[in-house]
Amino acid sequence: MLKTDGKQYHIGVSSGEIGEYCILPGDPARCEQIAAFLDSPVHVGMNREFNIWNGYLLGKLVSVCSTGIGGPSTAIAVEELYACGARTMIRVGTCGGISTKVCPGDVVIANGAIRQDGTSLEYAPAIFPAVPDTKTLFALADAAERQGFSYHCGVVQSKDSFYGQHSPTRMPTESELLAKWEAWKRLGVLASEMEAATLFTVGASLGISTGAVFLAVWNQERFLQGLDGAEAEVHDTERAIITAVEAIKTLIARDGK
Repeated sequence: MLKTDGKQYHIGVSSGEIGEYCILPGDPARCEQIAAFLDSPVHVGMNREFNIWNGYLLGKLVSVCSTGIGGPSTAIAVEELYACGARTMIRVGTCGGISTKVCPGDVVIANGAIRQDGTSLEYAPAIFPAVPDTKTLFALADAAERQGFSYHCGVVQSKDSFYGQHSPTRMPTESELLAKWEAWKRLGVLASEMEAATLFTVGASLGISTGAVFLAVWNQERFLQGLDGAEAEVHDTERAIITAVEAIKTLIARDGK
């Protein structure tokens, strides 16, 4: 959807102002931090939750665009970035651990996402799997391995309600929320976040490459079990950022562009 000046309605940019490769944090304040890892970073603009920076990796234009929290604004960002020429999008964000093997500070790479959101249902039936592009997934895992980061690759939960996870017992849907959480634990789901399922599903509908990498802030299951370091919280997303940046370098080199 275009404004009268030809720019995308929400993100406020037009075709030619966005790189083919994009990094998508949720937090607008994190964009400048990510852009610092690019060559010749420049601020493009900001509208609502969409803060955009550009820079270069291996001579290719790369964009950073925040999505805000949750599926609806993520879908808007993906749609409008695609309209401007983006074809590879990697989410970089934070998550909370579910599996007790995920410790605060670990990197989590999603090879699939539980579609416990509403937005993706506007794009695909509920039985359609939310999965990243294989090439992008492997590039992320290779990057984390090369950097020597403690990382995990597996399924994440994408939810719509932050407090539905953290205060389930006060919700009228308590029994449903707790039953699902127990199921995710028993199925080995690594972590919980709020955007990957939307990114993967919208990306599939557009035929683009997607991926997602997270920094585990905390793990409530480790805390409940009193495991070592369970009270720690880590908020520095640098390892997730580096993983995404290095993965994009790999993708640019492999694409030969």
